[in-house]
Amino acid sequence: MATWLFENPFAQDHLTPEGHPEQVARIAAIKAHLDSLDFVGLERHAAPLATEEDLRLCHPQAYIDQLKAALPTQGQVALDGDTFLSPASWQAALSGVGGVIAATDAVMEGRAKNAFVLTRPPGHHAETATAMGFCLFGSVAIGAKHALERAGAARVAVIDFDVHHGNGTQDLLWDETRALFVSSHQMPLYPGSGARGERGVAGNILNVPLPPNSDGALMQQAYLRDVFPRLAEFAPDLILISAGFDAHQADPLANLNWDETDFAWLTREICAFAETQCAGRVVSALEGGYDLPSLGRSVAAHVTELMEASK
Repeated sequence: MATWLFENPFAQDHLTPEGHPEQVARIAAIKAHLDSLDFVGLERHAAPLATEEDLRLCHPQAYIDQLKAALPTQGQVALDGDTFLSPASWQAALSGVGGVIAATDAVMEGRAKNAFVLTRPPGHHAETATAMGFCLFGSVAIGAKHALERAGAARVAVIDFDVHHGNGTQDLLWDETRALFVSSHQMPLYPGSGARGERGVAGNILNVPLPPNSDGALMQQAYLRDVFPRLAEFAPDLILISAGFDAHQADPLANLNWDETDFAWLTREICAFAETQCAGRVVSALEGGYDLPSLGRSVAAHVTELMEASK
């Protein structure tokens, strides 16, 4: 089996104002690195559009309708100080969700060993009925619910290593006892949530705050001490990753000091755990990462490890 790459055909049509960190150029920077590495065995697929039924796995219809009604016919409209809609944002967001669902199906059905969804806008800050932090729909949380409700998984783990806490995913999975949500993130930092005491309805949330200016060595200690033992106890059938690369030392929006080797280490360890626990089933989706050169290198390191695990 191979690693499948799902590309969002509308990602570059979701437009944000000039100077906004969540910009079209992010996708181009990543593709430049992936294309230059000549990944033999990486199967590329276009991410399909999700349906509103898919969105309702996590979001109420009233919220879906509210976003549709807010779409502009030209230019951009602000939902808050960070989060914008342009005319094609609806298709871009639907394709992001659809890519995670399609990747989940491919991995659960054994057609792919693992998968990476190259998409924007990101999703892990979108709460049940609130768009925020550049995010519109909780794509990875929806993927988790899809796996549980439709794809045969009894337990699903979501690992979020974006530098910002995945408050949206936490909100969407707070009372889902069949899902374990793990978030490592800088604290203090936007959005201000993610304390260790936030544990979900049944201890199904594990937050791992990391102090500003800490490095990859501290992250590795935290995962080996806290995360992997909890994953082993939970015994998931599938692991989904919210793969943000803004913990990189070059990123302008945070103050952690990871580099590409840290993202490679973490991906390798997650895949190794998945191999022993759930036949290697891993689905990863892009979240943050705003320094373009380091973003491209870090995603390439991540995908390289996914491909190594699929051999």
